Amino acid sequence: MTVRFDSGRICLDLAAQPLDRTAATAATAALGHFLHTTGLVPAGAALRALDAQWVARFSELRDCVTALVDAQLDGGCAEAGRADLALERLNTLAAASPPPAPRAVRAESGLLVRASGDEPDCRALLAAVARDAVDLLTDPVARALLRRCESDGCHRCYLDTSRGRRRRWCSSETCGNRERVARHRAARRAKVTA
Repeated sequence: MTVRFDSGRICLDLAAQPLDRTAATAATAALGHFLHTTGLVPAGAALRALDAQWVARFSELRDCVTALVDAQLDGGCAEAGRADLALERLNTLAAASPPPAPRAVRAESGLLVRASGDEPDCRALLAAVARDAVDLLTDPVARALLRRCESDGCHRCYLDTSRGRRRRWCSSETCGNRERVARHRAARRAKVTA
């Protein structure tokens, strides 16, 4: 199952990926889709080395990001030990490799398009996402925009860049619609029983 929603940050998009909760081939495909749709890997770039090891490493990074964002949203009161271990691992991943170097190449149409210099490397891609998390968690302006979806059963986080900062759901089309339908049904049941 591929999960796609725009949280406003690549690291938060990764946190929404259920990579270790699906079959191995589905998880590998989902990770490949995530890497392409977020722009970490240019569209059409081959990911021949993508395998279960990549999925395990990205799942670990996802768990680190989730622990640190949860701690931030809970006012730093979350399990301090878990957050400290996650922070140490996040910093290690961020420093492990330079991020992938994109290149501009001319497409058949004559326009410049983004391409990978070499085949994408797992360590470099992990470093890019980990650096995005470091940037998010150390930027007071971005941190102030962090929100958790208010829908029952959804724990996705996003940056609230809406006008007035009143966004309540990770996605108005999914969680927001689910909440509106539930309210409508509850109102109809209340009328029937009244």
